[in-house]
Amino acid sequence: MLFIDTVSPTDMPIMIQDFRESMRKDLGAKTILYPMPVLILAAYREDGRVDAMNAAWGGIADTNQVCICLSSDHATTKSIAARKALTVSVADAAHTVEADYLGVCSGNDVPDKFEKSGLHAVRSENVDAPVIQEFPLTLECRVSSIDDISEGTVRVVADIVNVSADEGILTDGKVDISKLDPITYDTVSHGYFRIGERVGNAFSDGKRLM
Repeated sequence: MLFIDTVSPTDMPIMIQDFRESMRKDLGAKTILYPMPVLILAAYREDGRVDAMNAAWGGIADTNQVCICLSSDHATTKSIAARKALTVSVADAAHTVEADYLGVCSGNDVPDKFEKSGLHAVRSENVDAPVIQEFPLTLECRVSSIDDISEGTVRVVADIVNVSADEGILTDGKVDISKLDPITYDTVSHGYFRIGERVGNAFSDGKRLM
């Protein structure tokens, strides 16, 4: 004999509440979002030397436009504001140490910070900013606006003028993420991680549920 338990509609809110309490935990307001990018920003100082820094709070804001939030006292932030141009490179696993160095070392304290990184740069042909050769994917950008959004923090919005890519990360002329091997930053463990394997197809897999 088969017995089937029934649940009345009045019991559903209690069940949902119990499920939420047992399965989820509130962590409060925190800057936790995945994947968090590891962006390398570069700009020229007034004397022509290269400033570069590691930034995580940024991404695509609109078609052919990026938005990045930065501390206003960074040397690189000042150079970006002065030159009205910057490059945004995607840090790859092969250069994790150099990428982290650009984040922990301040150009305000170490004027030759970029030279000590062991990285190399050439002038962009499209904007007044340096392209760091070791990072294989770079967005060359022209500043559209810089606004104060809170005490000590500015929001940089920049138009993407060109994207330059090392031929080694291309497949059939297009960027291949597996060859790029980008890293992501985990704000919880303060670790860098590789992007994982492909798990699906955008604009396609979801149609199975339509």
